[in-house]
Amino acid sequence: MRDSGRAARVATGLERWLRGDAKPLPTGARIGLLAHPASVDAAGHHAVHRIVEADRFRLVRLFAPEHGLFGHEQDMQRVDSATESSTGLPVVSLYGDTVESLRPARGDLQDLDAIVADLQDVGARYYTFVYTLSYVMEAARDADLPVVVLDRPNPLGGRRVEGPVLVPELSSFVGRYPLPVCHGMTTGELARMFNDEFGIGCDLRVVELDGWRRSMSFEETRLPWVPPSPNMPTPTTARVYPGGCLIEGTNLSEGRGTTTPFELVGAPWLDGHQLARGLRRAKMPGALFRCASFRPMFQKHADAPCSGVQVIVQDAELFRPFSTYLAIIREARIQQPESFRWRTEAYEFETERLAIDLLLGRPELRPMLESGAALEEMERSWEKELAEFSELRRRFLLYG
Repeated sequence: MRDSGRAARVATGLERWLRGDAKPLPTGARIGLLAHPASVDAAGHHAVHRIVEADRFRLVRLFAPEHGLFGHEQDMQRVDSATESSTGLPVVSLYGDTVESLRPARGDLQDLDAIVADLQDVGARYYTFVYTLSYVMEAARDADLPVVVLDRPNPLGGRRVEGPVLVPELSSFVGRYPLPVCHGMTTGELARMFNDEFGIGCDLRVVELDGWRRSMSFEETRLPWVPPSPNMPTPTTARVYPGGCLIEGTNLSEGRGTTTPFELVGAPWLDGHQLARGLRRAKMPGALFRCASFRPMFQKHADAPCSGVQVIVQDAELFRPFSTYLAIIREARIQQPESFRWRTEAYEFETERLAIDLLLGRPELRPMLESGAALEEMERSWEKELAEFSELRRRFLLYG
């Protein structure tokens, strides 16, 4: 017997489109599909196979963003064009060795009637899938093709708007448009903003979610969590990621190569006990900091014992991921100024600008961190722009 008190499951754009609730394209349309590992229905079946089995549209070509169609590649690893083994469909890579590889070539859009995008975002400005979508929207506009976005929930919910708004001079593939770190929007809502506010101007058609509320956690949607990228294993990872990704701009390990990436932060030269004590004194809301030791199996400090902290989210409503990880970086610099450094290696096709500047999104924030500025002072520095964005986003929201 069904529990009548249990909330109904959210239906994704993919499910609503395939069952005919929304009809953005005529039957028989030849489509290209932009997808990744989390492009699944509620039973875990991938969009590629669902579309082929539905036999209402002709799936002609697949497009793969960073990490590839099925998430084989790690961050910043080249994705090769290939053939999808179960269907024989060609897979066009949109993440190669150059900035130019991020955009579909004109020939990639030949013989198509539309492009369909089904991408699970994680709600943070740095996550690259939505910028791949923006490049696809531009290419589709130039080829006079419609773009259908099959919407999915923001795993951080639809109300969290936090952190500095990116300034245009720091735009990159980890921040193409002036968004705050947490934007509180779904992929479909962002596509509407990109299209209208930021001037793409393609024929955009969004298939909306059914049953999603802005207050929902991902767990409350009752949808399966599939890692959209190799180091996004759980919804908890997504909750810390808006802060945890900042660690990529430093020589600290962000826990890649462990089972809890972005929750773990450390280095061989840190004292985890001292770091945890400093963070407890900072009294960051919604989280506790456990002294942790770990050994990454790959990437930074691979196979070296690291000391640091595990960030444990106790209250997702109170937790401020961006400010929390600013506090971690500040404490690590204070503890070991001679060992701590900013990342200078190439980062997401950028070789001149520091990764931390691209992630922070505002040029004044790194000097503030370096000078040991109080968190409250840093947060005040972006209040005005954040309020302006919060007002702007209202025009593009699809869900109450």
